[in-house]
Amino acid sequence: MDRYILERDGQLDFYKVFLPRVNPSLDIDDILSDNNDGVINGNLLEFKLHVTDLNSVLFQCIKYLSALRVKGKPVPANILIIDVNAATIWLYRSALYLADIEKLYSGGASKDNSGFIGGNAEKVLHYDKPLDVENIVALLKENNFTKIHIDENCIVGWATSFYKAVPTARKEDFLGDDTGKHKTIGEIRKPVHFAQYIYPYTGQTNVKFNYLMDKLNDTLQKKNLGAFYTHQLYAEKSLELVRAAIARVPAGYDYIILDRCAGTGNLEAGLTDDELSHCIVSTVEYYEYKVLQELLGAKIRHIIPPIETAETFNAGLVTGADALSKEYIENPIIRQYIDNPKCTVILFENPPYAETTSIEHQKKGVGSKSSSWKQSYVVSEMKKEVKGTASNDLGNAFIWSGFKYYLRQPTDSYIVYSPAKYWKAQHLIDRKFLGGFAFNRRHFHTNIDACIMVALWSNKDANIEKIQLQAFDIDEKNGVLICDGNLPVTRIYSNFSQKYYDKRLFQDDVDGTVTLGFDGKECVPKNRIVPKLNDNILGYMTIDTSGFDNPDIHSSLITAALYNAHGFFLRKDNYLEKLPMFCASRYITYNRAWTERARIMKSADGADRFNADVANGKLAQFLLKCLLFTCTEMQNHMRTFTGSDGRFYRNELCLDGTNGETIALRDIKRLALDDKEKAILKQWETVLGWAKETENYNPDLTYGVYQIFAELDTSHVDETTGDTVWDNVELHTSLAGLKTLVKDYYNSEIVPVLFEYEFLK
Repeated sequence: MDRYILERDGQLDFYKVFLPRVNPSLDIDDILSDNNDGVINGNLLEFKLHVTDLNSVLFQCIKYLSALRVKGKPVPANILIIDVNAATIWLYRSALYLADIEKLYSGGASKDNSGFIGGNAEKVLHYDKPLDVENIVALLKENNFTKIHIDENCIVGWATSFYKAVPTARKEDFLGDDTGKHKTIGEIRKPVHFAQYIYPYTGQTNVKFNYLMDKLNDTLQKKNLGAFYTHQLYAEKSLELVRAAIARVPAGYDYIILDRCAGTGNLEAGLTDDELSHCIVSTVEYYEYKVLQELLGAKIRHIIPPIETAETFNAGLVTGADALSKEYIENPIIRQYIDNPKCTVILFENPPYAETTSIEHQKKGVGSKSSSWKQSYVVSEMKKEVKGTASNDLGNAFIWSGFKYYLRQPTDSYIVYSPAKYWKAQHLIDRKFLGGFAFNRRHFHTNIDACIMVALWSNKDANIEKIQLQAFDIDEKNGVLICDGNLPVTRIYSNFSQKYYDKRLFQDDVDGTVTLGFDGKECVPKNRIVPKLNDNILGYMTIDTSGFDNPDIHSSLITAALYNAHGFFLRKDNYLEKLPMFCASRYITYNRAWTERARIMKSADGADRFNADVANGKLAQFLLKCLLFTCTEMQNHMRTFTGSDGRFYRNELCLDGTNGETIALRDIKRLALDDKEKAILKQWETVLGWAKETENYNPDLTYGVYQIFAELDTSHVDETTGDTVWDNVELHTSLAGLKTLVKDYYNSEIVPVLFEYEFLK
């Protein structure tokens, strides 16, 4: 019998022996896809070099099964604990431990497992015995599963699995119940696709899932409707702003609190009964409407529509509740208060965000259908007054229409959740700011650390340049808010393309043929640009948008023209003064705190001061620092290559002098080196030295950091361990070291000047 030093070796040998008998098409990567030792049909396998405590290992397996349940994956009926050195398998049935499987666990599954007491194994098999081997093969072919109960901990996972299994399904097909006028019975109540995996959910309504309703929409509906969810702690904190707005109501006036996108009402959950009696709420999604009606219907003043009728359900939406429709604006229930001069209007909303150009929409071919809100009455009217891209944001349509159709008097107020760009960059409103908070977007059912502004605006015109927000993150473990101080938010008025892009035309420019993609490689899409050739052209730079969403897509520096024509040609005579734009575009890469993204933006507001100080030589050393950073930063995607036009394109913005001095090497000589810069240059030499040792190195090319990373820093997967192995670990290590030095240099030497001249603001 084989003896193993590594558990992994015993595990792989087991699979090599048994998989051909069970199913030769099974792939080990698929078997190991859930961070456990493997799932084969209805079996969870857990390998040990030596099993010393069966109960402890069994508890580890229970944690794995709990994780599968939460992910919406079937829970195998069999648990196989395998001692690879004793060639022994203990079989347990997971159904006996369902109560433990349906608990939540934190931390590593292999930790803190002592003390658990389970039952005896149903069978003990030895795979060094022929008869037992046949029993093991039979076990591994079993495809049985333990049914689990749906609850708030696992329903999102099962919803995701359902929409994958049934791509045409809608929310009603998963969540539907027999209450209300529309009585589709969903999968959770009458399992069909998951009949083998879940027990029918017996809850009469969906109120148990009220904080998850936005996550239970099918994939496209999530994109179409946006997210309504607001974390309870944030919702409670923003009530301070609501109460400040209520305090502004003139004596003797009635007031209403209107939320046109209330979801299931979690924004309003913390209001007092008296405050709720002033609320008017609506939501456009049918199953949220039903939960909203159940939770708040008896406490609030009005819900739109006030009762459900046979016409209320409309393809998963609520008839009459579309806040962007003319019908809604003219709704008589709301209009009676808008038309009443003795009533103060307070809007309190977390407007949805929808991105209908997403990959999900493109794959399903419904991009235009799902952007129907862009043809809504509100957006059509908005475009008559608002120019530019502001009307492309669903949230902006709510904000604009709020001031346009609902707020009339100086004492009216709007408390609104939204990224700050509507005020900071798009100038959608010019009203008096009365206070606000900054919250972390990560806690709004997203995976992004970014700043969400919650502002209290009065309906009084004001020209404000800067506002202050109190910043609050959330300690999820302890369930408390964490104050991160005060954050300034400053308006911006111009972008890079307006003030800094080089729009000069040269008589000796000639038309070229090669265009590149964002990775610096030649591509042949439908070009929007006529590429140019000239000896004075170094490359092509694009720095799109003022914000930092998807920063690597909106920032590029390449050797020839970018196919989409969003940038400009970088010329030898003034390229240095253009590099701060590239440097500014990397800010969020090296400053990932939630307080930065969506608050700090790129601007050209300091262009006059910057250009003057470039002209008088004050910034000469700073521009050379920007050059050093550009030459050692990974997002510089300039490559050296021979194009399909037969022309040799050389990367001149790199520090590789192997084939002669580059323009960057020529100019960097003027930089007065300090210790940080000497360290970066030394580390670059180390990188280049190891690059030349790689198998793919081409001595005819001039390499920058990115081309070394993309073409020479290669790896493979070890077949035995499954680990990534770098073909030249010294090169990989030296690249990582360079990145660390560059980050420190950027934040200490470059970022302060970028803020000083308002490249960052």
